[in-house]
Amino acid sequence: MEKNFIIAGFGGQGVLLAGEVLANAIMLDGSNVTWYPCYGAEMRGGTVNCEIVMNTEEEVSTVNKKEADFVIALNQASADRFVSKIKKGGYLIANSSLVNETKTRDDINYVFAPVSRLADEAGNVKMANIIALGVLAKVSKLVSAEQINEAMKNVVPPNKVHLLEPNKKALKIGYEYDLLAV
Repeated sequence: MEKNFIIAGFGGQGVLLAGEVLANAIMLDGSNVTWYPCYGAEMRGGTVNCEIVMNTEEEVSTVNKKEADFVIALNQASADRFVSKIKKGGYLIANSSLVNETKTRDDINYVFAPVSRLADEAGNVKMANIIALGVLAKVSKLVSAEQINEAMKNVVPPNKVHLLEPNKKALKIGYEYDLLAV
């Protein structure tokens, strides 16, 4: 089974870190995975995205797929850019703190969660990326919160190890967020 994920947002929102954590979590499960970052020279403030392709049975065929199973859009520009790339029956997980809750397609699933607001309420808006991974874990059922926690330990550099505990809490906030209340 091959699944394709895109995580997108502004530079500085932790898009690439979230993608690296997700790829590592998938790898911990024994699946094959490729993580492909894409960003311009503008980085901070400009658009950034990454693609993660997993395959549970064989090597990953390619990156830069025509369609994605899951898109996490942390801002409006990313939602606008990638909504057309979602497979029929796929998911747009949108940060409703920065993305309008507009449904432009009737053949995909929309999950709106105010991840920036939840991160701000938890004490650090920079944790929105990890809250979004918690929502993804809940919705996709392809990777567990435990795997993401382990992956964070592998990916977070030694000088940022103090952020593991707050991000573990952020992941739990995203995973436990009541999606029916949206």
